[in-house]
Amino acid sequence: MIEISERAQAHFLRLLQQQHIDDLGIRISATAAGTPEANCELSFCEPSELDGNEWSLDCEGFTLYVDGAAAPWLEGASIDFEPQATGGVLNIRAPRIKGEVPGEDAGMIARVQYVLDAEVNPQIAAHGGRVSLVEVTADGVVWLRFGGGCHGCGMADVTLKQGIETTLKSRVPQITAVRDATDHSTGDQPYYAQRGEGASVAG
Repeated sequence: MIEISERAQAHFLRLLQQQHIDDLGIRISATAAGTPEANCELSFCEPSELDGNEWSLDCEGFTLYVDGAAAPWLEGASIDFEPQATGGVLNIRAPRIKGEVPGEDAGMIARVQYVLDAEVNPQIAAHGGRVSLVEVTADGVVWLRFGGGCHGCGMADVTLKQGIETTLKSRVPQITAVRDATDHSTGDQPYYAQRGEGASVAG
């Protein structure tokens, strides 16, 4: 199921020995599996914390427990440890964890949502913002709603036209326009305040 290099096993064993707890193991799980935000999580795990649905892998001196719900997403994963002068880097590669990128035969809604999750929202999250899909019309118009720092932001139109629309049209050519369905007058924590509201940056 999961390939763990000898270097990674030795790294985990060192960490476990530093805890001085009998029968302590390593547990690997997945968050947001099947989505572009999916990630692996590692934690120490005592036998009493197991729920019985885990897969167990015997390693050199310890056991790696794979969360049962995460197991299908972690199939074919690999874990390696690269020693460096500052300590080292743990590399986890899980090719299935994010699910399948929608193909050309997928519906427009699925393809638009994937681009929003995989590219758009991670970019505007730096400003505390996010966008959600409201509707995709029959003639290819995508309606979005801004939230967080983008709700009420004075630069929302620039973000929409120069950033989001450009990205979506390049990924999903059938899109004819991208429009904003947000009532920006109700935003209470915009990243850039609307003109006439005093300071140019809020939050």
